Amino acid sequence: FKDNRKDDIWLVDFYAPWCGHCKKLEPIWNEVGLEMKNIGSPVKVGKMDATSYSSIASEFGVRGYPTIKLLKGDLAYNYRGPRTKDDIIEFAHRVSGALIRPLPSQQMFEHVQKRHRVFFVYIGGESPLKEKYIDAASELIVYTYFFSASEEVVPEYVTLKERPAVLVFKDETYFVYDEYEDGDLSSWINRERFQNYLTMDGFLLYELGDTGKLVAIAVIDEKNTSIEHTRLKSVIQEVARDYRDQFHRDFQFGHMDGNDYINTLLMDELKVPTVVVLNTSNQQYFLLDRQIRNAEDMVQFINNILDGTVEAQGGDSILQRLKRIVFDAKSTIVSIFKSSPLMGCFLFGLPLGVISIMCYGIYTADTDGGYIEERYEVSRSESESQEATEASKEQEPRSGDALVPTVQGPKDVLEKKK
Repeated sequence: FKDNRKDDIWLVDFYAPWCGHCKKLEPIWNEVGLEMKNIGSPVKVGKMDATSYSSIASEFGVRGYPTIKLLKGDLAYNYRGPRTKDDIIEFAHRVSGALIRPLPSQQMFEHVQKRHRVFFVYIGGESPLKEKYIDAASELIVYTYFFSASEEVVPEYVTLKERPAVLVFKDETYFVYDEYEDGDLSSWINRERFQNYLTMDGFLLYELGDTGKLVAIAVIDEKNTSIEHTRLKSVIQEVARDYRDQFHRDFQFGHMDGNDYINTLLMDELKVPTVVVLNTSNQQYFLLDRQIRNAEDMVQFINNILDGTVEAQGGDSILQRLKRIVFDAKSTIVSIFKSSPLMGCFLFGLPLGVISIMCYGIYTADTDGGYIEERYEVSRSESESQEATEASKEQEPRSGDALVPTVQGPKDVLEKKK
């Protein structure tokens, strides 16, 4: 494989036999390989035990399990999306094809627009901007699609002030890259590769951390059809749609079902429904300082965040990191006892029992030693006192006897000394 892999395009799962996530991925991976074979894809699908072939795994920079990589010539692309069959196959198709795909006709453009929710298009001829576009595509092809087209191919509603230009099509509209306002092209593409409104989960929030945008989330219970839950979701959708031009550079919008993940992230218990604004790059967050009745209230809250009126909470300071360590330890212990009380008692009871026995042994050992020493001292003093008393009695004359000194034999003296 190492000598001949450059002759083909490979999609490889680097796994470890003891890894639980790897075992969970295995049936999905088998489906991926079967479907890629059935559709006649040029991509070959394989898996490698990274613990048995550690030198090859380290050559490709494998640091965790499972790691999915697409190997194309000298390049190796990491897969960082959801571990589902469709998402993995989509990744393989996107990365294995051309880096910049041409759009030769309006029909092809319409087809791409129907198929992809977000895609980027370069319009114009050779230029320094195109070189930057190619460099950005080589880095970010793992996330999204890149195309090139002439001005005649794009829809009539697209208006360009100058050419060449880079556009992103999403949310039934488009945005044009402006070097002066948007900065580096690669950073702009990384920010704009998401739709303006999303259904959030933990993985998506992690990905949004690279964009530098604030994330406004309606935390709701999707099974709850009460007016309050549906109203907050509608308010966030309305702001994302009607104030897109005003906020799309700084904000990402969406909703999340349930507050479990948010509670873990904020180390706090949030009431549902509510709205929270997250800064996923530094773990700061903003909680509501007003009641959100309509889109205007939400816009006012966002503007107050931007001008610094609303105080940020959380962060990544040393105190917050210590708080995070304590919170994670507490959460781990609670989750263990909830899922398996017997296992929790064994894991934490056994060490505590051993420590208790050791402490008791040390304590009793010291006490017994002192008692024995004290008892020895008392016995010795009592014996000396008793000997002195007996000696004095022997020296005193008995009543009725003559005052004749008592003569002790050597044997008696020796016995008393003994």
